[in-house]
Amino acid sequence: MRINSINTHLIFCIVSLLLLAGIVISCSDNKDSSQTSNIAQSLSGNDIAGFSRADAPRDFIFPEDFGPHSEFQTEWWYYTGNLSTEDGRDFGYQLTFFRRALSPDEIKRESGWASNQIYFAHFALTDIKSGMFYSSERWSRGAAGLAGSQSSPFRVWIDNWFIEGDPETVKLKADDEDISIELSLKSLKPIVLQGDQGLSQKSSDAGNASYYFSQTRINSSGTISIDGQKFEVNGLSWLDREWSTSALGQDQEGWDWFSLQLDDGREIMLYQLRLKDGGMDPFSSGSIVSKNGKLIPLKATDFNIEVLDTWKSPETGTVYPSKWGINIPSQNIELSIQPLLNNQELLVSFTYWEGAVKVSGNGISGKGYVELTGYQSQD
Repeated sequence: MRINSINTHLIFCIVSLLLLAGIVISCSDNKDSSQTSNIAQSLSGNDIAGFSRADAPRDFIFPEDFGPHSEFQTEWWYYTGNLSTEDGRDFGYQLTFFRRALSPDEIKRESGWASNQIYFAHFALTDIKSGMFYSSERWSRGAAGLAGSQSSPFRVWIDNWFIEGDPETVKLKADDEDISIELSLKSLKPIVLQGDQGLSQKSSDAGNASYYFSQTRINSSGTISIDGQKFEVNGLSWLDREWSTSALGQDQEGWDWFSLQLDDGREIMLYQLRLKDGGMDPFSSGSIVSKNGKLIPLKATDFNIEVLDTWKSPETGTVYPSKWGINIPSQNIELSIQPLLNNQELLVSFTYWEGAVKVSGNGISGKGYVELTGYQSQD
């Protein structure tokens, strides 16, 4: 489960600045939490007329579906992973690219700077040993080679940040003033179609859904740099790939999303759509991927997520869950999920928590990532 929509007014303000100033916006130096917004609050009833909707199962075509789907309003390429050095120093990372269409039709202008597509990316590193979390972002228009996406050969980029390759092998790279990452990725399992043959319904409203596939176990190797110190790392990554034209329902507050890679070779994905009245939406969903790559779909009634502890951000005053118990009775799975570092809150244009976690349970161990949106400041 990922970001389905971005506040239209915010995007149009950014686009206006881009068109007037003729520059690429980079927000990596803006860490002022007072200037950030909540993702879930931004998911409202935007103008979606003219865009395609995810309203029925479709045939997925690879490698083409790794590339853009410009007839939809929003899409994303979402990589997260847990990496370690040879001597056991642990890191988590997130690198996400988003495409957002401002209109369903391409702008016809003579200028090479004209575009109805906006791209932005989030890059974060968690250094467990030092207890430090780093995050940055970039924005650009999809024009003049500044940013874009393509199917053949597959590539998504903003400036010198990029993901490129094919469905089996991918390279990714990003850097900011103090941090950088460069990885080679190779998928170890077949692509998984989430939901109903890749149609992931988010509420009862027709078309309020996404097309959603994952690569749940990706061998990853390369380098991480922090403050000029370079680390050779290896580990596992996870890709979530979605595109849609939709928004959260009126009664939905936000979501908790889990991607868990177990040491026994299985993977678990769960997302819990939280309602404003404190309940869980029945369209919450998930899946288990077996050791041999077989998908076991999960409905909201198949699992339970219990919050066991909380953490309050010193920057925003937002209280987030910081430990969970997960129970999947039909699979005899009981797990405890705990952040490897409590402070993994991104303070970019949107404020949310996304970070590396460890998994333990009845003979089960592993690592993963959790994303939390829609939580409000308590100050």
